[in-house]
Amino acid sequence: MDFTNFSLLYPDAESARRHYSGEAMPDIDMFALEELGLLEIFDLKNRELSEFTTTDPEVIKYRMDTFGDMLENESVSKTLNRLIPILGDIMELRRLEADSGDANSYLTSITEIELYISSIDTLNEGLSEVRGNLHGKALTTLADRISELAGSEYYSQLNKKLSELTNRVRDIKSVTIGVNLDAQLRPTEAGVLSINPQPFRSGDVIEKILRLNFKYDEYTCIAQLVPFGKKQNENQKTALSLAFNSAINDVYKSSLRSWKKIVQSYVLENTDFLLNLMPEIEFFVKGTEMLRRLRDRGYPLIKPDIFPMEDKVFAAKALYNPCVALKIDGQIVPNDLYFDENATIYVLTGPNRGGKSVVTCALGLSQVMLQLGMFVPAEEAKISPVDAIFTHFPTGAEDTIDKGRLGEECDRLREIFEVVTPYSLVLMDESFSSTGAYEASYIAAEVLGALSHVGCRCLFSTHLHQLAAELEDINARAKETGDAMIDTLVAGMETGQRSFKIYRRKPDGKSYARDIAEKYGISYDTIVKNFDARQNNNV
Repeated sequence: MDFTNFSLLYPDAESARRHYSGEAMPDIDMFALEELGLLEIFDLKNRELSEFTTTDPEVIKYRMDTFGDMLENESVSKTLNRLIPILGDIMELRRLEADSGDANSYLTSITEIELYISSIDTLNEGLSEVRGNLHGKALTTLADRISELAGSEYYSQLNKKLSELTNRVRDIKSVTIGVNLDAQLRPTEAGVLSINPQPFRSGDVIEKILRLNFKYDEYTCIAQLVPFGKKQNENQKTALSLAFNSAINDVYKSSLRSWKKIVQSYVLENTDFLLNLMPEIEFFVKGTEMLRRLRDRGYPLIKPDIFPMEDKVFAAKALYNPCVALKIDGQIVPNDLYFDENATIYVLTGPNRGGKSVVTCALGLSQVMLQLGMFVPAEEAKISPVDAIFTHFPTGAEDTIDKGRLGEECDRLREIFEVVTPYSLVLMDESFSSTGAYEASYIAAEVLGALSHVGCRCLFSTHLHQLAAELEDINARAKETGDAMIDTLVAGMETGQRSFKIYRRKPDGKSYARDIAEKYGISYDTIVKNFDARQNNNV
């Protein structure tokens, strides 16, 4: 296998090509991922999270197998976590080498080889222990490749050569420098006279007395040693360090030439192979950490059945919001959510803080996690990939200065309709809440009618209970034109308390208002009863 194209994300070069060409990359921007709450969990350093999303079912399955291996073998995550800083050091070393323009540094070459060997040893030690428990193609292929590298004769000779050369460097305890001075005793030229296996000692007389050694010693200075860096600025320290390194490189030129051949013909190729995996490793480590935290809290995770995009399937049993589940102390309430021929679009109503936004985000998160190749937060799931996820959530006041909040909301919706397709997912949370109920209901009905015509999947969480009456007209028109149907969901209330359960039924705004009024003691009956009792007590 050609490992220059090996990837933990893509099963073959063609699937990787399709992704990076844009053919299999959905339109999911970082703003949507931030609103859904994933960026707080995926704090990636090397690549944007949106770049990992895909519409390719085979790529999704390939990644899910890797997540499965990492969930079942915790030591894999620990191994990859140990590898990340080593690869980071290699990248930093190369950056410093590029900035300095010194491509022939002997010490840099040795350091890079040490880091390369350390990375191979780390991977081989960690993956060989669990090789028999790995089932996914990505990690089994990686484990076998690393085992092959670590067991090769070439790798053995590389270790031996490295040991010899590093020992020579470690034997260097001091250098003797000759300095030419001008008439004002200012240094004009300097050169290395010798590289020594012993350190220099101070020429202080008291030091000699303490050592009881007054005979001539070539390693004893005629004056006190001054600590390196004392009274020097950073530029002076750097210049002196570069001079020493340059001197060492000059002395070991012959060794350096043969060493660079080793680097160029073998190590660079294999180091590049590992460096190319750096963003992928970081992604899998962060993703597995999230899934393991959910599992450790007792939440279900499932490999969903994946359907073609054209089928527009979404059916989940006991779906929950994973970001909320990781933040609260108690257990989150799961809900079933199914899109079918009677409901491609849902309007979700209910009391404030009744779980509407949580469920809306749960739908978006489950879709994103599927298209990242992760397990889905549910007990059962059947899902088709989408070609885009668009969010229309409330924004901060700073975004609405020019147009006003309603104008800004309408403008963002117009932008969505310019690119939405029948295979997209649209999530709307409390849209049009900045205007009156009549205007909001009118605009919402217009938007829902348009979404019905597009035929995409949508969940519209809203406070507009009266919107249900408008849906009958929209659905009647949809039946005539063959457009998508709209149904309603309701966030439940039980004895005045929010249940956080979502039911597929028509909303009853009066019952919610009555429950809330009774809960806070401001219903007509409660107020009159309390007032009359107070009046009677005062008589």
